[in-house]
Amino acid sequence: MSLEQDIAIITRQEEELRFGHFSEADAWALGSLMRQHAEERKLPFVIDIRIGDRPLFYMALAGSTPENPDWVRRKVNTVYRFHKSSYRVGREYQLSGKAFDASRGLDPMDYANAGGGFPIHLKGTGVAGAVTVSGVPQREDHGFVVEMLCRFLGVEHAMLELGPETP
Repeated sequence: MSLEQDIAIITRQEEELRFGHFSEADAWALGSLMRQHAEERKLPFVIDIRIGDRPLFYMALAGSTPENPDWVRRKVNTVYRFHKSSYRVGREYQLSGKAFDASRGLDPMDYANAGGGFPIHLKGTGVAGAVTVSGVPQREDHGFVVEMLCRFLGVEHAMLELGPETP
């Protein structure tokens, strides 16, 4: 898929995967679903679900590294700054040819334009939190979060799935 196609699909994902409400119980249920599927697939994830700065679910699975929590932190910062998924931000910057760096006020030690961070968008309110994973290549990180949100929200995943990346 081209960058333009990716951005269009990711934008649709963000529009479709919104919540009417999001509670501590929702975070636990979503996080538990994500953990179950990650363990079944032997994915070495750190999983983080939060509202604002308040962590509601956090888990580091076997095979994750000490670097993964920092990637999660940086992806969350990107979601909060742009109110978009971290993968969409990265794809948009890549398409624009602009640098994702300090010249734009984006210290790479604090922001990551890599896939895996997805906004918790409350209908009628806006972005209130983030669901984030780190542990596999960025397109797979993003795809896993989208798949789990689809399952949790009862949305048909095939309608929102990204195809293979064009080299």
